[in-house]
Amino acid sequence: MLFLKYLLMSAGIGMLLAAAAILSYDLYLQIQYRRAVAIPGAAPIPPLPPVRWRTGLALVFLAWAPMLLALSIVVVPSGMAGVRVSQMQGTLPGTLYPGVHIVTPLVENVALFDTRDQLFTTGQLEDGDKTAIAKGAKQQPLNVQAKEGLTLGLAITVRYRLDPKRLDFIQGNLPQPVQSEIVPPVVASAWRDLVPGYTVREVFATKREEVRRRAAGEITQKLATDGIVVKEVMLRDIQLPPEYAKGLEDLLLKEQESDRMGVETDIQQKQVRISELQAEAQKVQEVKQAEGQAQVRVLQAKGEADAMQYTLPLKEKQIQQSKLEAEARKEATVKNAEAMAEAKVIDSKAEMERRKLLAEAEADRIRVTAVADAERMKNEAAILKSNPLLINKIVAERLSDKLQIMMVPADGKFFFANDVLRGMSNVNHVSQSEDAEAPGQELQPK
Repeated sequence: MLFLKYLLMSAGIGMLLAAAAILSYDLYLQIQYRRAVAIPGAAPIPPLPPVRWRTGLALVFLAWAPMLLALSIVVVPSGMAGVRVSQMQGTLPGTLYPGVHIVTPLVENVALFDTRDQLFTTGQLEDGDKTAIAKGAKQQPLNVQAKEGLTLGLAITVRYRLDPKRLDFIQGNLPQPVQSEIVPPVVASAWRDLVPGYTVREVFATKREEVRRRAAGEITQKLATDGIVVKEVMLRDIQLPPEYAKGLEDLLLKEQESDRMGVETDIQQKQVRISELQAEAQKVQEVKQAEGQAQVRVLQAKGEADAMQYTLPLKEKQIQQSKLEAEARKEATVKNAEAMAEAKVIDSKAEMERRKLLAEAEADRIRVTAVADAERMKNEAAILKSNPLLINKIVAERLSDKLQIMMVPADGKFFFANDVLRGMSNVNHVSQSEDAEAPGQELQPK
């Protein structure tokens, strides 16, 4: 529909422009013709056609038709609503909601209203609301007087919207715009009428919610009669007078200190009570322990008394057993001593027998060795007697580590060899004579 509206409007304007162009062109040709005719001696010029007044007027009259059709089409955007205002009848009843509507052109027009939620704010905005500042929101707090006559600065936000069903009443009876002409005075008067009935302390702390609730009810009631629906009234902040703020801060500090001391007192009382209960519990525990120990001792005494009846006979038996064990140890000691003496006698006899046997064995060995030596010497003497040159060989072998060469006469008259042989023969004769004189003697070891 918007395209059709703009198309019709463009067509009407085009026709008007075409009519103006035709008439301007014809007038221009007439002016040029008159100038050419006014020049003396100029060639004759054929007459021009007349100005097309009828064509221009026809186009002008035809242009009004699409333009009137375009003016009769009204589009209400989303979030808005409108009412028809007639030049003859005034504000017409009924609300035009978002969409396309047909009105009487040149007689009726549409007044648009924003039906979305809107905010009225006093005091410093949170988070730097630039949108609200651009719309002209007040930055100064709403100043009201409390019961004591002190001035308070209230930061208030009222959320409201226009009732779409009563836009005709708003258009016909209320000053425009409603956002600046109706809402601010009503909100300010409600707070200024209500706050003087309360003290600063009540408004700031004890009855803050009550004050806000009463103000919200009064503002809602007053604006509802004007077709304005209030959704919420917020008391965001309260600016206290500097002197009162300082005194209130000191008072709050004292109250906090009093509360802290009260809490500490309660804690100490509870600690005292806990200590008393712990002492009583300890007392009861000690009594129970003492009773238990006494009962244990009584039972132990009874047990000991019962045990003594069996302990005395047992002790007597133990004494008798100890005596018997002592006598047994004594007898065992005597027997051990006798056995040790007998063992020593047997050991000494055995040692004597061992030594005697060793002596006999040694004598036999010497006797056998002597006989063997005699036989060996006899054999060696016989060999040397049959081979006297072996003496020279033996002497040479004995002296080989001191002499490298020995010269021995071939005839056997070497003085050293003769003396040696003579001495050996003498020894043999002596030994044979000794053996003959004492054949029964035993050889004693040297």
